Amino acid sequence: MKALIALILSISLAGCAYAPGSHISAGGWTSDYSSPPEEDYSDLVEVSRIGPADLRQAMTTQASPPAEELLLDDSDFEYRIGIGDVLQVIVWDHPELTIPAGSERSSQESGNVVNENGDIYYPYIGYVHVAGKTTQEVREVVADRLAHYLESPQVDVSVAAFRSQRIYVTGAVEKPGVYPLTNVPTRLVDAISQAGGLEENGDWRHVVLTRNGREYSLSLKDVYEEGNKQHNVLLKSGDVINVPQGADRKVFVLGEVGRTQTLPMGRNGLTLAEAISNVGGLDERRSDATGVFVARKADDAGPDSEHLIDLYQLNLNDATAMVMADSFHLENRDLVYVTAAPLARWNRVITQLVPSLSAVFLGERAANTVE
Repeated sequence: MKALIALILSISLAGCAYAPGSHISAGGWTSDYSSPPEEDYSDLVEVSRIGPADLRQAMTTQASPPAEELLLDDSDFEYRIGIGDVLQVIVWDHPELTIPAGSERSSQESGNVVNENGDIYYPYIGYVHVAGKTTQEVREVVADRLAHYLESPQVDVSVAAFRSQRIYVTGAVEKPGVYPLTNVPTRLVDAISQAGGLEENGDWRHVVLTRNGREYSLSLKDVYEEGNKQHNVLLKSGDVINVPQGADRKVFVLGEVGRTQTLPMGRNGLTLAEAISNVGGLDERRSDATGVFVARKADDAGPDSEHLIDLYQLNLNDATAMVMADSFHLENRDLVYVTAAPLARWNRVITQLVPSLSAVFLGERAANTVE
């Protein structure tokens, strides 16, 4: 019986690595289980240490500049008339050609609506195709045609109602909706202001602009706090601006911490230090401070990609690592995992062996009593 107990203990010591509970090796990525070759993802994981490079990167507070095609000047904007717009055409010294706005008629009601063919109708000259033209181009066309009937006509053309071009503002803003584009260049901040500003939990660091089916990430935080005008991009007709809810962006904290929890990132995001602190810190009795990991899906991950997961490791045994942890910014859906210390894993083995050993001892005692 004693030999059997000794054998069980020796096997338990040798098998500590197979203790119950999840575990990540503090020495880097290792596969702690046997699996078919096609299910072994260890070659698809890229391991990095969280260190001074992350601290230097955090010192650069501004977000990466937006895509080059978004960096347009106001001079690049030119409003072009579209179907549904209302034009106001005035011929000076010829009031019979101008329907004036009055107390009962607004300029929109008295103007010329661009029909479904992109035309307006005007006395003497008939239909004029205006869609796709600027007001200056329409003025020249109307003046040239009226010159056949009037001597040196002085023509002025303006847009009385902007109806053909619009942008869409959705998400965590006070008044989401559809807003017209006018002949005054409209930028991101202008659109957010028209929508009543951000809600309290709006994630202003990851505003999404969708244009022609492509998504761009913009940072209102950089515009408001850092004065970074690059993210205050010029908008075009059909643009969709979405301000996500901060609560919709989350990180997951697992392993040997005070309490495992899903944390909302909020409008300002989370650092690794904040995430660990929010769940009660490391479990001093069971955690391995050298094994703090952040698992993140790689940016270029795809079905045929050779790089699926980025795994970052931080050694919190070093006091300076606390600064590194506060400089490492988490991203949406990151998984923070604190691995167990070897002693904690051994304690788990003992906990599972105790019932079996107790049964052995009680059986031996009962047998001795009978004898």
